[in-house]
Amino acid sequence: MTRDPLSHRREHVKDETTFGDSRFGILAERFARFFGTPRFIIAQTIIVAIWIASNGYLVPRILHGHAFDVYPFILLNLLFSTQAAYAAPLILLAQTRQADRDKASAEADAHHREDVANRQRQLIEENTDLTMVVKTNTDLLHELHRHVTAIGAHLGIAAGDFDPDEPRRGPADDNRAQDPPR
Repeated sequence: MTRDPLSHRREHVKDETTFGDSRFGILAERFARFFGTPRFIIAQTIIVAIWIASNGYLVPRILHGHAFDVYPFILLNLLFSTQAAYAAPLILLAQTRQADRDKASAEADAHHREDVANRQRQLIEENTDLTMVVKTNTDLLHELHRHVTAIGAHLGIAAGDFDPDEPRRGPADDNRAQDPPR
């Protein structure tokens, strides 16, 4: 199972902008993205060139007809004005939604950094506690070693001479070995 690398953001992000996730807001963002693409600029340039060529030269001179938008191309100006009137608010709406997402993302990152810092603090405290326990155990082990060495010295056993696998005979065992059997 792969872990979602952005899961720390998703738990904090609330994407509730003015228009939310409505179709209108999503459509506005798509239009705003499309208005900024080279495809749109090239397509618009081609349409304008065809418009000017057909109304300024092709229809009146070659086809000997009446152009539907004669020079100074008032209809074309009206279409550009209408396009600008709709494009500007759609672009602003898309920017507002993106700013809201960026803000939510920044807040999620801040929460995540805070969570990580708290977890690091907790781990440091646990590490400190474990270090103290190890130190206490080490001190107790040294104390135990000191007592065992003292008991061994009292019994006449050097610390390095003790073999736990070899059965040890005590002083009573030594006396029995010297007594003749009856």
